[in-house]
Amino acid sequence: MAAGMVVAVGGLGVASAYGVNPFQGSRDDQSQPALLTSVKDISEYHAVEGTFQQVLQIEDDVPWVPEILAGRQTTFVAVGTVGAYVDLAGLAEDDLVLSPDGKSVKVRLPEPQLDKPNLDQELTYVLDEDRGALDRISDAVELPEQSQYYRDAEAKIAAAAEESGLIDRATENTEAMLTGMFGSLRIAVTFLD
Repeated sequence: MAAGMVVAVGGLGVASAYGVNPFQGSRDDQSQPALLTSVKDISEYHAVEGTFQQVLQIEDDVPWVPEILAGRQTTFVAVGTVGAYVDLAGLAEDDLVLSPDGKSVKVRLPEPQLDKPNLDQELTYVLDEDRGALDRISDAVELPEQSQYYRDAEAKIAAAAEESGLIDRATENTEAMLTGMFGSLRIAVTFLD
């Protein structure tokens, strides 16, 4: 019996030395191919994108219970992007007027819009978490819910994007793009408010 154990352990050692792990499992992906469910034409000119970092510090307390027993203090780091775009489908007939001689055009652009924040899953994480003893036991049984952290971070990043000047930059970049496009046709552009 002991000799058999020695041979088995020795065999495992030799296998490991050659990079073979007899206990390594295998994975067989039997997923179906991705199915294209819809196609939508877009007329948006995505003019600028900002990257934001939001650090949330959330404290969940349980009234009348000491922090050592219950409660949670979480530091959550979120990194995401917000794009600003102009939807050119919003141009009405009188928003794009070509002069009779075809040498100039007057353009009234639609107001730029902001995309929903897109959080980077690799750069978004819980940095630190202090928990009471009861919360630690609960987390060992069931993973804590983090979706609220993501929603809060998205809301704060969206608010920051509103104040960041992305809208003005999107207008400038769209005007520059159209000026270059019409300029290549030798048409002068005037942008109307």
